[in-house]
Amino acid sequence: MKTLRLGRSSLVASRLAYGCWRLAGSEGQPPEPTSATGLRAIHAAVDAGFTLFDLADIYGGGRCEAIFGEALRDSPGLRNRLLIASKCGIRRAGEPAGAPGRYDFSAEHLIRSVEQSLRRLDVETIDLLMLHRPDYLMDPTEVAGAFGQLLAAGKVRAFGVSNFRPSQVTALQRVCPLPLVVNQVEISLLQINALEDGTLDQCLAEGLTPMAWSPLAGGLLGSRVHGLLPAQRSYDPTRVNATLDRLAVALNSNREAVALAWLQRHPAGIQPVVGSVDPGHIQAAANADQLQLSREDWYHLVTAARPTPLP
Repeated sequence: MKTLRLGRSSLVASRLAYGCWRLAGSEGQPPEPTSATGLRAIHAAVDAGFTLFDLADIYGGGRCEAIFGEALRDSPGLRNRLLIASKCGIRRAGEPAGAPGRYDFSAEHLIRSVEQSLRRLDVETIDLLMLHRPDYLMDPTEVAGAFGQLLAAGKVRAFGVSNFRPSQVTALQRVCPLPLVVNQVEISLLQINALEDGTLDQCLAEGLTPMAWSPLAGGLLGSRVHGLLPAQRSYDPTRVNATLDRLAVALNSNREAVALAWLQRHPAGIQPVVGSVDPGHIQAAANADQLQLSREDWYHLVTAARPTPLP
């Protein structure tokens, strides 16, 4: 698989990232009784050429990081071939008892979260740490201090954000001496706001890599729907999928690969995060790396995705 450099860091990753949020089972479903499905998915992604694995402390209540740590222990030498990304900053309701669900970018919580992730992963360093969702009480100076401590201790190599508006990225980067290297947001042919809300423009201007979570809109742009998030249940893929199918035939490819290649065609260097645990679907997604859409094909898909014609 082709590679890209993450932002202005020294980290070089596969053009597609593998999303680990389903390693322990789908959100809202009973957890998998064993780690077998997750381990099989990790190795399928490695075999398909993925080198960046995207995790978070809340995925599976920490179990996804533990399964990934198990994969690393079972395969000596694998850690040196991969980049580990994880996220923190979301706190569940009831932690501690009586507390609401909330976001927490206090230095104490960020440092503690990283230390817990390192234990679950059984590694010394996380390659890329992202703030998962914006904390309304974020103090950029405090966050910058926590980042500095984690870097100095060798616990994190590079930093980024997730689901941040451009103004929030600017507020943090203005006081943080360490470069933010990614902003992970929802981008797909059924969620194209990043084209118009300044997110991709900022990534181009500031040298951040945009990472696209749910690049297949929870499966609506693939061959099957699985684990849709509530906000995605209102998406209507009919027009987009008809155009994807037409292009897939013309390009001798598949619907998933064309949808992912559409993201990769953007000059900001979008890195889709693919989250299937089905080895066949993982390989099908990896085929996107072989496609190069023309400008005309790219705009055919945008036209199908927009509710109104281009102005």
